[in-house]
Amino acid sequence: MSPQDSMHPAPPTLNTVLRESAHRLTAVSDSPGLDAELLLCHALQCDRTALHLRHRDACAPPAAFEHYLTRRLNHEPVAYILGNWEFYGLEFFVRPPILIPRPETELLIDLARDFLGAKPREVLEVGTGSGCIAITLARYAPQARIYATDINLAAITLARENAAHHGVSLRWIQGNLLEPFPTPTGGLFDLILSNPPYVESTEWESLAPDIRHFEDVHALLSGEDGLDCIRKLIGEAPARLRPGGMLAFEMGEKQWPSVHDLLWDAGFEQVDVLQDLAGIPRIAHARKPG
Repeated sequence: MSPQDSMHPAPPTLNTVLRESAHRLTAVSDSPGLDAELLLCHALQCDRTALHLRHRDACAPPAAFEHYLTRRLNHEPVAYILGNWEFYGLEFFVRPPILIPRPETELLIDLARDFLGAKPREVLEVGTGSGCIAITLARYAPQARIYATDINLAAITLARENAAHHGVSLRWIQGNLLEPFPTPTGGLFDLILSNPPYVESTEWESLAPDIRHFEDVHALLSGEDGLDCIRKLIGEAPARLRPGGMLAFEMGEKQWPSVHDLLWDAGFEQVDVLQDLAGIPRIAHARKPG
């Protein structure tokens, strides 16, 4: 190596950049390698396949990459840094503090698709957030007529952007739970879905900084036992469901026994639960008699 070369060492390979970045991220992430890959792809404007094909290339990462790493080291979720996130194989715009779509919520889509079949039914999603549940259903069950509500106008705005991105048409309504809808004889909807707030207020400080510092507290906390919102949803749903209609919603890890009793006490039948991939009772569902 010439003296001139020693003064200008070759840039590291992308593999080295990833390895060193992942090491830095271990302090804040349970998946530091994946985080590093996604952030480097974002900085290089390439996908992960292209990145893997170039892993031995010498490349000084763009300045934006260090900026993204700094944000992640400050606990900002990768999804917010990227500005988008995948749900059920589709890409959705995300921005704080609207909740980031999570894989366990995809169980709601599977359940809804099985229930809806090919019939032109009326569907309501309560608390739509980014719109990922309602929009995904609109893509995979186009025969359904879908409505979605959220109390947060910023969430409705983001959901509209996502709907336009996916080329689907839904009716968006700002309001708290089922309050925007009347209670006519015979009901309005065949299916009501929700990923409501269900975190116990006493658990807030134990949540990861990624959640506490960036995601909307009002979309997460729901009283001392985490069931305040679910109780109200269960109480309001029967008058809005048609006979034989289904209510389905996500819940917390230890809430199924209480939720089971709440659904039975409200007059629902066929009360059941879906477990997530970790074996946790995650999606409660029940039918209105009829």
